[in-house]
Amino acid sequence: MTDSTEPALTPAATRAAPPATSIPRLIVVLACAGFGSTFALRSVEPLVGVLARDLASDAHTVALLSTAFALPYAFIQPVLGPIGDALGKERVMSTCLAVLAVALTLCSVAPDIGSLFGLRMLAGAAAGGCIPLSLALLGDRVPMESRQVAIGRFLVAVILGQLSGSTFAGLIEAAIGWRGVFAVTAAVAAFACAATVFGFDRAGRPAARRPAFGEAVTRYRTILRNPRARVLFSAVFIEAIAIFGVFPHLAPLIEARGEGGPREAGLVLAGFAVGGLAYSALVGLLVRLLGLPRMLIGGGLICGASLTVVGLAGTWQVDCAALTAMGLGFYMLHNTYQTQVTEVAPTARASAVALHAFSFFCGQALGVAVIGQALLRFGQLGALAGCAVTILALGIGTAIALRQKPAPVAFPG
Repeated sequence: MTDSTEPALTPAATRAAPPATSIPRLIVVLACAGFGSTFALRSVEPLVGVLARDLASDAHTVALLSTAFALPYAFIQPVLGPIGDALGKERVMSTCLAVLAVALTLCSVAPDIGSLFGLRMLAGAAAGGCIPLSLALLGDRVPMESRQVAIGRFLVAVILGQLSGSTFAGLIEAAIGWRGVFAVTAAVAAFACAATVFGFDRAGRPAARRPAFGEAVTRYRTILRNPRARVLFSAVFIEAIAIFGVFPHLAPLIEARGEGGPREAGLVLAGFAVGGLAYSALVGLLVRLLGLPRMLIGGGLICGASLTVVGLAGTWQVDCAALTAMGLGFYMLHNTYQTQVTEVAPTARASAVALHAFSFFCGQALGVAVIGQALLRFGQLGALAGCAVTILALGIGTAIALRQKPAPVAFPG
C-alpha cells in the first residue's frame, strides 16, 4: 500500500513538502476529527453500572461494550489503509465520521443490550478511520526531527476528547440519562464530520482510484518482516492490555466499595486524560531531556507505580491522582511508539500506522476480558500488580530493543 499522494517507491527525503501555511490548518482539522472520534470512546465506561441496571444485564457483560468498540476499530484498519490510499485519507475520514454520527444516534434509542452491542461495533469501526489516518498524514508532512512534538500536540485534541467524554458522561448522566449522553456524542461526531468536509484543503487532491488490496497485503507482509516493526506492534498490544483493560471495570469497583457511582468513575477516568494533557504540555522538554530510552523506562516506571496504587483500592480521589500520573506515563510510552512507527516504512506510512492501530486496539479489546477474569481470580491488587510488572518490563525491554537507529522497510521494485 502506498500513500495516496506519492508514488509507491519515492524516498521520503525527496518528497515535496507542502506549503508551511497548510500545516497549521491541517492540524486544526485533524484535531477536530480526533476529538470527535474519541469523545464517544470513553463515554460509556462511567455508565457501566447504570446500563447494567436499566438493560437488565450483568456489569461485567456491559463492560464488554468497550470491547465491542475496540475490536471493530482494530479489524477495520487493514481495510481502511488501502481504501484511504485509493480514495484519499481526507475523504475516508469524513465518511467515517458521518457513519459514526449515525451509529451513535441509533445508540441513543437502542431498545436492549444486544442492539447496543451491535451499534457500538459499527461506531468502533467508523471511529477507526480517524486517528490512524491522521497520524499517517502528519507523518507525510512533518519532518522526523519534529514529528514527536507535532504528534504530541495533535494528541491534545484526542486526550481532550477522552477527558470530556468520560467526565461529561459521569457528571451529566443523572440529568439527561445514558440515552442523552449518546445523543450528545452523536452531535459531537457530526460537528467533527462537518469540520473535515469543509476544513480540508481540496487543492491538489488526487483523483480517486480503485483500492489495491493485493498490493496492500504484500506490503503488510513486508513490513511485518522488519524486526523493529514487530517490536513496536507487540509493544502497543501489551501496553493496551496492561493499561486499558481495567478502565471499564473501574465504575463497578468504585461502586462495590461504596465510593460512588458514574460521577466518581467519570472523574477518576478524567484523571488519565489530565495526565495526557500534562504530557502534551511537556513533550518538547521531555524529548530534549530524556531521549528515547529514558522516556520509555520512565513511562514504564510511572505506569507501574500508578497501577499498584489503584490496586490498593483506596478512595476514588487517590485513584484519580494515580490515573493522572498514569496518563503522563502512558503517553511517554505510547507517543514514542507512535513516532517510531511513522518511520518504519516512509513510503507506506498508512500501512504501518494501520498495523500499529490494529495491534493497539486488539490489545484494548482483549484486555477488558483478560483483566475482568484476573479481577475475579486474583482480586484487585493481584490483577493490577500483574499489570504493573508487565508495563514496567515493557518499558525497559523496548528501551533496549529500540536503541538502534531504525532501518526503514524497503519494498521490492
